[in-house]
Amino acid sequence: MGHPFPIREIARQAGLSEATVDRVLNARGGVRESTEREVRQAIADLDRQRAQVRLVGRAFMIDIVMQTPERFSTAVRAALEAELPALHPAVVRSRFHFRETGPVAELTRTLDRTARRGSQGVILKAPDVPEITDAVGRLADAGIPVVTLVTDLPATARLAYVGSDNRAAGATAAYLMGQWLGDRPGNVLTSLSSGFFRNEEEREMGFRAAMRARHPHRALVEIAGGQGLDATQYDLVRAALERDPEIRAVYSMGGGNIATLRAFADLGRPCAVFVAHDLDHDNTRLLREHRLSAVLHHDLRQDMREACQVVMRAHGALPPAGPTLPSAIQVVTPYNMPPQTTG
Repeated sequence: MGHPFPIREIARQAGLSEATVDRVLNARGGVRESTEREVRQAIADLDRQRAQVRLVGRAFMIDIVMQTPERFSTAVRAALEAELPALHPAVVRSRFHFRETGPVAELTRTLDRTARRGSQGVILKAPDVPEITDAVGRLADAGIPVVTLVTDLPATARLAYVGSDNRAAGATAAYLMGQWLGDRPGNVLTSLSSGFFRNEEEREMGFRAAMRARHPHRALVEIAGGQGLDATQYDLVRAALERDPEIRAVYSMGGGNIATLRAFADLGRPCAVFVAHDLDHDNTRLLREHRLSAVLHHDLRQDMREACQVVMRAHGALPPAGPTLPSAIQVVTPYNMPPQTTG
């Protein structure tokens, strides 16, 4: 029975004599099975307590660097701050670096500045482009672990990805779209914020593959480049609707959903099915008003907790764990919205 603890410490934890513990650990026999269980439990308890002792007084400064619309960065900040008490006795402090859009060079400057200044870890949402790959490598060379959030950068030196299986999410959207459209005619508008975020690319691939397999005669009309911002999304959607009078439904992978619905309304066009992602404040309101059919959501609080724990493990403050599993995909309708969003 492997253990890193002195026999005296195990005996004290188990309430047994050192001789009894020694017989159990060295399999000498002469002890009851229940006593062996008590020794195993004592070792497990000590191991948990040792992890807590390692955390007492530890402070972790984590930088959250994201290119994303304000509505999502607000949701991420709220999720992290809600999880901070659960990370005690460690103290996690955060620095937020949020931008909605802009040249990649600005994002890489932020990452390089973080590498020079120092950090216990970086939680990153960024486009999958060579400049970001190189910047993540420089962070890793500086000994700073990087965790990608929501959208992965698998070719980089990042330590882990935290978020949902985006290809499965896209296939789920296709399943819902097919069920709700049924035999009604109409094309589907697919909307990406840009062509450089891997999560949207994977969602689009999952959606397109499932639609092709289950509904091969349903045409898909793609738009991209709105950056998830209402100001730029409106013109793209309106132009697509004017070009194609058969568009009847929307799968939105990148946001800007208020503008999308406004374009439909301004042209007097119905939107029979609208599937979106993430329960940010915009989508929560639209779903409550029954203007969205469903939102594919994952628990951001769980994601932020997992991301922080990955950073802690990288510094030896928590015991090693298995690979990070994808977040569960939740299909949220107006009738099963989480309690914190229904006020």
